[in-house]
Amino acid sequence: MTPSSPYGPPQPPDPPVQSAHRHARPTLVRMLRRRRSLLLGVLVLATAVGVTTTRGGDRPADPPATTTQGGMGHGGGGAHPAPSSYPSVGAGRFTAADGGTTVHGEDGPLRRYRVAVERGTGQDADTFAAKVDEVLADPRSWIASGELRVQRVADAEAADFTIYLATPVTSERMCAEGGLTTERYTSCRLPGQVIINLARWQEAVPDYGAPLDTYRTYVVNHEVGHEFGEQHEACPGPGEPAPVMQQQTYGLQGCVANAWPYVDGRRYSGDIVP
Repeated sequence: MTPSSPYGPPQPPDPPVQSAHRHARPTLVRMLRRRRSLLLGVLVLATAVGVTTTRGGDRPADPPATTTQGGMGHGGGGAHPAPSSYPSVGAGRFTAADGGTTVHGEDGPLRRYRVAVERGTGQDADTFAAKVDEVLADPRSWIASGELRVQRVADAEAADFTIYLATPVTSERMCAEGGLTTERYTSCRLPGQVIINLARWQEAVPDYGAPLDTYRTYVVNHEVGHEFGEQHEACPGPGEPAPVMQQQTYGLQGCVANAWPYVDGRRYSGDIVP
């Protein structure tokens, strides 16, 4: 959009004034200029207040930017991530990543997934898909069992499930359709839908004790793990790696952050949480 001039179109010359008002006009102009400056200042302040974003690791108190913790506690994060800005509300429509990948994994059923990013988030669908692909194709991820294969596809009809990156408000609405409460804070999984909360993707959770990239890896493996039939697991003990199916978004409970279901080539897990 081309910005308009703050001064408007050229004005015709002022009509002549009587000598008795010769000094009154400059005073009036100065008053009008001060009033205009004050009005512009108020408009700028009002515009700034109206922007809906969240920053850093703290949760704002009022909607619609609220991302208070709650729900099923999925997701992941980083140690002292850099402050970031992201919208709390998006368009509610998604753009799917282009193309696909080769099949990853040695044997077992093939699970095809699709990746989509909510419009208006400032996030690129192909970039998000590249991270998801990297995680799910890693030999420490779910394909390490030798009994499962994965592949990303672009066609919705060919996909077994879709991994969404959605703003806090949209993710809350999507999760609520399956009866889950997230309070705009956590991610979730519904049958055929893995829904990653943009707030957690951008800033993780406080005191996670690991880089943001570790949290992102964790949240993908955790939520996709639910899609593969995995349940929540408990921390095995203080100082031990947290199972990937532990609700690490709610805290590590004495464990150390861990993003992978397979550690040292073996399935790493804790007790099932009822």
